[in-house]
Amino acid sequence: MKVELYYDKGTVLIKGRVHIPMAKWDERVKAYRALAYKYKDIVEFLKSEGVDFEDHVIDNIIPSPIYDVEFDFELRDYQREAVKKFMRVGRGIIVLPTGAGKTIVALEIIRRLSVSTLVVVPTLALLEQWKERLSIFGEIGEFSGRKKELKPITVTTYDSAYINAELLGDKFLFLVFDECHHLPSEAYRNIAQMSIAPYRLGLTAFPERADNLHELFPELIGGIIYEKRPSELVGKYLANYEVVRIHVPLTREEREEYRKYYERFKRYVEKRGIQFTSLKDFQRIVLSTANDNEAFKALRALEQARKIAFNSTKKLEKLREILERHRGEKIIIFTRHNDLVYLISRKFLIPAITHKTYKAERSEILRKFRKGAYKAIVSSQVLDEGIDVPDASVGVIISGTGSSREFIQRLGRILRPAPGKEKAILYELISSGTSEVRISKRRRSSI
Repeated sequence: MKVELYYDKGTVLIKGRVHIPMAKWDERVKAYRALAYKYKDIVEFLKSEGVDFEDHVIDNIIPSPIYDVEFDFELRDYQREAVKKFMRVGRGIIVLPTGAGKTIVALEIIRRLSVSTLVVVPTLALLEQWKERLSIFGEIGEFSGRKKELKPITVTTYDSAYINAELLGDKFLFLVFDECHHLPSEAYRNIAQMSIAPYRLGLTAFPERADNLHELFPELIGGIIYEKRPSELVGKYLANYEVVRIHVPLTREEREEYRKYYERFKRYVEKRGIQFTSLKDFQRIVLSTANDNEAFKALRALEQARKIAFNSTKKLEKLREILERHRGEKIIIFTRHNDLVYLISRKFLIPAITHKTYKAERSEILRKFRKGAYKAIVSSQVLDEGIDVPDASVGVIISGTGSSREFIQRLGRILRPAPGKEKAILYELISSGTSEVRISKRRRSSI
């Protein structure tokens, strides 16, 4: 009896008298079954064992033309190295800093493979950017909440791909995960697990996750096959930079308020005997809030303390000095909270971008910033990831998290070389004597 392979709702069914070590017996259908991402391993196993089989798994693959197109750019030496590494193994993660051209690497790989390709991105704004860059290959499909259009090259979001993983799983041979650090989360990893695609590429500036789920990468898309840190590319491909850390004191009133809230949180931690050695320790408190009112109040107190540190009055005074010092240069101001974005926008008459900013307005602000009509913009975390931001020479971090990824992404916003740009400067404004000092140390530990 010949063995037959079928795709079935995110899995591969193996019908016939053969034992498949990477699959489990499904008594309901009298066949072996494995998650679809094992498809390549199953085929290789059957071939190595000399088993004759019919492959119906690929019956629904979207046909793709040969992409014999000319790019209007030349690959840099490190981009060529990254492409070469990928073509040798066919899967894995390429780690490059923001501004180093991860998208260009993906375009070259797509051209060389010339197979049906699904590009997965975190946001609709990134979906639009990818569609525009990919248009060199012809008409590009979009699979999102607003459109369901499958083409040989299709762009989707993590949310849409997860919801429709069973449908998309047997349509594409190549998966590209932009900002792939999102992928290992419990929901999104289904996108990779329920796809038969043998070729898989992850792109990110910082692959590590605080919850250690990055350890799933080798299984889902492959390990890191090529990596460059910002320090390795500055001078030639990225602008030289300087990080200036300015410690700003709280006012007396702010200091008293901060101490009151932080001590409330500290008392709870000491009472419960919690030692902060990892993210899990903090997550224990978060989980406790469901049935422990003291835990809820402690977290609220911590958040209040942090807001005081992040939004201190003297930070705005220092920001005014920085704006005066760099008058005429392009400046991006980063904060953690939207209310501070709007305060800075009103106080200094600087255009603001948050997740509430409409697409057309955001595009217009960035267009005018690119042309120099606007010399500064202020944003919360919406500009941290992926969005194509014009060149700037000065960045100011008013507040942020302890994430190294966030810091590298913000640094990357000012590292693109530009005419007359000798050095980029990133200012960190840190409230003295607060937990923000530790947060600053954590986030810059990777550069």
